[in-house]
Amino acid sequence: MVLVLHGGAARAEATVVSPTQLSVLRMVPVARRIARAGRGRLAVHRLLNSSRGWDAAHTPVDDVAWALDQVRERYGSDVPVGLVGHSLGGRAAILSGDQPGVRSVVALAPWVYADDGQRDLSGRQVLVVHGDEDRIASPQRSAAVAEDLRRTTAVGYIRVAGGKHAMLGHHRVFDGAAADFVTATLLGDEVPAPVRDVLGGQQLVEV
Repeated sequence: MVLVLHGGAARAEATVVSPTQLSVLRMVPVARRIARAGRGRLAVHRLLNSSRGWDAAHTPVDDVAWALDQVRERYGSDVPVGLVGHSLGGRAAILSGDQPGVRSVVALAPWVYADDGQRDLSGRQVLVVHGDEDRIASPQRSAAVAEDLRRTTAVGYIRVAGGKHAMLGHHRVFDGAAADFVTATLLGDEVPAPVRDVLGGQQLVEV
C-alpha cells in the first residue's frame, strides 16, 4: 500500500485544500507512475489534507495518522505501507515514518526543519530526492536531516543536478525514483540505478 502526500506553502492559518491546487496536482503523475510500476500489486492512495499548510493545532501528520487508520481498517493491520510526499508532504512523510505499518518513506524536495531528523525510524528505509537548484525547500537542510536520520536507519539521498522545487524539468527522475523505491521496499522488485545504488548502501547518489 502506498500513501501519496502533497505539499503546499507553510501558513499560520488553516485554509481549505482544493483538489485542483498545484501542490495537489503535482503528485498525480507521481501516484500514476507508482501504480504503473506496481502492476496491480499495490494500492495507491493520494491523501488530500484536511487543511492547507502547517499550524500548531492540526498538521499534515495528523492527517497521515488518520489515513493510516483507514488503511489498516480496509487492508488489515499487517499491511506494509510506503509514504511518498513532496515539499511539506515530504516532511509529513518523514515525521510519520515511525507510525505502525510504515515500511518505507520517500521525501521529494522536502521542506523540513533542522530538528526533523531527530526521529527513530528503526526498521524503515528512507529515500530523499532533492534538486540542487531548489530555492523554496533547502537541499542543504534536507541533507542534514537525512544525515541525522542515519543514526537509526538506512537513508539514501539522490541529488538531482538542476532540479527545482516543482520537479517539472526533471520529473522523470523524481517520479521514477519514488516508484522504484516503493516497489523495491514493498514488493522486493529489482530496480535500476540510481535507486539500486541507494539500496546497495550508497548514501549519496548524484544524477
